[in-house]
Amino acid sequence: MKQTLLIVSMAVAGLLGSAAAIANEEVSTWTCSESKQFKTSGTTETVRLTWESKTFDLKRENSLPGSLRYKNTNTGHDLVVLGNKAMLFNIKSGTRLADFCQTAEMKTGKLPHLFAGAEPFTQN
Repeated sequence: MKQTLLIVSMAVAGLLGSAAAIANEEVSTWTCSESKQFKTSGTTETVRLTWESKTFDLKRENSLPGSLRYKNTNTGHDLVVLGNKAMLFNIKSGTRLADFCQTAEMKTGKLPHLFAGAEPFTQN
């Protein structure tokens, strides 16, 4: 009985700890042309994208010089971040979902928090 109670309480503590970590993660809102919007959180290696009330995990991939690229090959979501804007594509359907997207930070000339200090945006 004590062992079962201990296992259950450890599982609950683990779940609560994970929920707290997710809740504390900083979220950036991106405002795009044509009144479109999406949100991102995560790290420079894995970005959690919320688009049209659905959430997708995107992994960092190699990209052209001067840009960062994040993809989810299963869903087709492809986020390309340049120094002054981002674009969201669906490579499965061949469509551009959102264009000229910026965070509030970017509108003041700064980089979005997820990408500040990330290659290729680090200052030498």
